[in-house]
Amino acid sequence: MNTQRQARAVRLGPRSVTALVLVSAVGVIGFGWPFLTPPTSRLSAHAQDAPWLFAGLLVLLVAVVAAAISESGLGPKAVAMLGVLAATGAALRPIGAGTAGIEPMFFLMVLSGRVLGPGFGFVLGSVTMFASALLTGGVGPWLPFQMLAMGWFAMGAGLLPGPDRLRGRAELAMLASYGFLAAFAYGTIMNLAGWPFMSALASGVGFDPHAAVAANLARFLAYCLATSLGWDLGRAVVTVVLTLTLGPAVLRALRRATRRAAFETPVTFDAPRT
Repeated sequence: MNTQRQARAVRLGPRSVTALVLVSAVGVIGFGWPFLTPPTSRLSAHAQDAPWLFAGLLVLLVAVVAAAISESGLGPKAVAMLGVLAATGAALRPIGAGTAGIEPMFFLMVLSGRVLGPGFGFVLGSVTMFASALLTGGVGPWLPFQMLAMGWFAMGAGLLPGPDRLRGRAELAMLASYGFLAAFAYGTIMNLAGWPFMSALASGVGFDPHAAVAANLARFLAYCLATSLGWDLGRAVVTVVLTLTLGPAVLRALRRATRRAAFETPVTFDAPRT
């Protein structure tokens, strides 16, 4: 069994980890505030303004995290690989746009995060979603939430166990299982981002800022079942199928590119000859 330590494009330092934790905490509040605030709170009174506030805040925080990770060692070789993978992911996203959740970019995010690590995965997920939004014209208040959610998606793959030892069918099964569950999690999280924009008067499943948390939770579950379950299932199945069929070849290519890039090899300069 190959036990050689797998190289990482980015080694997270204390500052990067702190930035990731903080932006994730703010992101959790930004996504879940309808269930974290009582009906009498001032935030609930500004239910239509809150998503815009959190969207603007998340843009700044994601930029801060990307800068902190870059400072930790995102060198020119890692930037080049980031550009290639982000461009590939952005190009894959429109292939199945509007067709029952056929979104092949998700399997690439899983495999890239697995090979290149959680720090690189977070930056890759965020940059890929931003690039694909520019490519497809999907820029709006939902984009910062998509960037953060995709960053979490790819980062989670980098945090899976056994990066240096687990290979073969066991690794593919783990990645496929993660991709299946994470695809549903991504859809649910993005539902949280858009759901507060709905008026409770316009739909029986919309967010009602004057209702109790339990009532809004029931509304949200009904909203997910009615609007996105089929789409999320399609995304999850496509991710599993592509991971199991194309995964071995893509993993080999990514690991070969990582070895050749030698991210962790220090750069040295020879003394000039006299």
